[in-house]
Amino acid sequence: MLSGLYAVTPDLADTTELLRRVGQALQGGLRLLQYRNKPAAAALRREQAGALLALCRAQGVPFVINDDLQLALEIGADGAHLGREDGDLAAARAALGPGKLLGISCYDDIGRAREARRVGADYVAFGSFFASPTKPAAVRAPLTLLGAAKAGLGLPVCAIGGITLQNAPQLIAAGADLLAVITDLFEAPDIRARAAAYTSLFSERVTP
Repeated sequence: MLSGLYAVTPDLADTTELLRRVGQALQGGLRLLQYRNKPAAAALRREQAGALLALCRAQGVPFVINDDLQLALEIGADGAHLGREDGDLAAARAALGPGKLLGISCYDDIGRAREARRVGADYVAFGSFFASPTKPAAVRAPLTLLGAAKAGLGLPVCAIGGITLQNAPQLIAAGADLLAVITDLFEAPDIRARAAAYTSLFSERVTP
């Protein structure tokens, strides 16, 4: 089952710097990486995605593409993460095939999560749980949604939105299997140490 720190890349045009930061996070123990760079041109996105895929493969960490199924298929990524406006979920599952990961953003909507499970999603993501610098206008989700989804869906549950090392423990306690983090990880003074600190939160979790 997918579990642990789920890093989402910051919007950086400098590919070398992006790879440096992600490399540090990998050393700290992240378990899943999502490439997200909405402002970038298509050529830069392809360049960065290809370089990140190679970096993750060397470390044995799955790599997925945000919001761009076609790019995920073109470079042979390990999967895709799709939001509400990113096309038909069943078609995406069919295009990826059974060996690839499909993650679905469900916001505060348990009904969308049930549909994601029906079409074969590998995990579902809820949030924002806290104020997010990346998406300040994002819908807010209640903590209770994590437990309800975990109990009712039988899929790994991801929390996203304004997550910090300080508020992460309550998300894990509420049922989150994955914590999707951008700013608090990649803007940390020591990215490797911050990733390791998140990773330790999961090793401390006691399973009932």
